[in-house]
Amino acid sequence: MYWLSKKRNIIGMLIPTLVIYTIFIILPIGMAVFYSFTKYSGIGKPDFIGAANYIRLFKDHIFWVSFKNTIIILAVDFALLMVAAFFAAILLNNRLIGANFCKALIFSPAIIAPIIVGIIWVYILDPKIGILNAVLKSIGLPSHLWIGGPVLSPYSIAFIYFWQQLGYIITIYIAGLKMIPTDVIEASTIDGASDWQRIRYIIFPMMKPQISTVAILVITGVFKIFEIVQQTTNGGPNHMSETLVTYSYSTTFSRSEYGYGMCLATITFVVSLIIVAIYSRAVRSKED
Repeated sequence: MYWLSKKRNIIGMLIPTLVIYTIFIILPIGMAVFYSFTKYSGIGKPDFIGAANYIRLFKDHIFWVSFKNTIIILAVDFALLMVAAFFAAILLNNRLIGANFCKALIFSPAIIAPIIVGIIWVYILDPKIGILNAVLKSIGLPSHLWIGGPVLSPYSIAFIYFWQQLGYIITIYIAGLKMIPTDVIEASTIDGASDWQRIRYIIFPMMKPQISTVAILVITGVFKIFEIVQQTTNGGPNHMSETLVTYSYSTTFSRSEYGYGMCLATITFVVSLIIVAIYSRAVRSKED
């Protein structure tokens, strides 16, 4: 412990981590910001064009479509994963028959590669070969463009992401529930508190750190959704189901507009930071 108390030893232990973090996090972000101010095709020398890419971005119809789709996905998943996963965790934390089996079943999508998740849901939601539309037709109900359409695609992607992440988020909530002293719960039961009163006045306040962690994970996770969109809709038709990440990818690697693609990536990064900052500030102001 004495060795760890010396500042130089602590700094020496932190240096390798800081080097790795700088190389793989800070440096790529800095390069993306730099290239966002250039016109670059990936070959040759980039031409500095100032804020031209950002001016173009705010006039780009597809950017606003992808921005709208991303916000829709964020709103749906934030509501579902913050609320539904919370109450599901409370239910699964109780010693119910089959609770362990349900935990394993719900968590299993979280260990499946996102590209495989997309393939699975293509066979369910595809307008032509999907199981869901086949079932609807068999019972006399109309089919829908669940994926590949301009209206329902972001909601379908949001539900797929919810399905994939539900078990992971529930695991975080259950870990928080395990940290609540059983004496507090037992005392509230003896005092006659109802289930809702225990959730509102005991469980929810004592799980605020876990709730904040989940919120940040959901926000940042939604802004990184890529494989699911690529596999289910590929951003189509006519870019109507693009998200910010997929549009940045297609611009950079399909159209070889590296400068504009990095501009989109930078805006995506900044928007996610702003939303996280707004949430953190709102939570902090309530606590104060």
